[in-house]
Amino acid sequence: MDISIEDFFKPIHLDNIPSSYDYGIVKYYTRVAEALSQLAYHSIYLIDYNKRGFLFVSENPLFLCGKSAQQVMEAGYSFYLKNVPYEDLKMLLEINEAGFHFYNKIPLDERTDYSISYDFRLKQPNGHLMLINHKLAPLILDPNGNIWIALCLVSLSSNNKPGNIVIKNKKERLMFDYDVALKKWNEQKIVRLNNQEKEILMLSCQGFTVERIAQELYLSTDTIKFHKKNLFKKLKARSISEAILSAINIGII
Repeated sequence: MDISIEDFFKPIHLDNIPSSYDYGIVKYYTRVAEALSQLAYHSIYLIDYNKRGFLFVSENPLFLCGKSAQQVMEAGYSFYLKNVPYEDLKMLLEINEAGFHFYNKIPLDERTDYSISYDFRLKQPNGHLMLINHKLAPLILDPNGNIWIALCLVSLSSNNKPGNIVIKNKKERLMFDYDVALKKWNEQKIVRLNNQEKEILMLSCQGFTVERIAQELYLSTDTIKFHKKNLFKKLKARSISEAILSAINIGII
């Protein structure tokens, strides 16, 4: 099955075509994205669902597959067709359809509270495949709640395979993961940490060792290790760095 750019835009229907005045306002969002790209390690870009392309792409060589930001912006979605393995492209198309199906069921006044995150691979100039994490959030909607402009962040994935598809509402602490086999969204249980687990996580963020954390909290090292083990289990992490990243993604810290 051939995959085209048009396939990614089939679920999208803007009821009002943005005017030149509307695009004048969007320039301010582009400037904010440009400023943010100077402060964050993420690759940042803006999707324009009306023009079916990109409004802004940050200069981050790690995620541009040997291209300049300008080249990627001009290529638009064809960048993905050329630089994403076919099996991952099929997954992205499914995520796109399932994500918009979920989004269209959200009340209009809550739609900008949600974001989607997933992992896929990019082909590097040396032929290697890099697993990245892609996050997307609605930025500007048309009067009927359809997405016009979306903000996207790209970073290295902390997982070991593509997928890991999650929709979040940090405001309401809601999370839904997508079951590819069953083609359905499942609500996840909210992860809750006790006070000591939170303190250990925050001190770990500051680079404290187990021994130093034990001194700070007036606990034994064995107690700290016990709490860290519970942390890893709750956050489905294999290391403290994964636990910290998972906690940030969930919105715990």
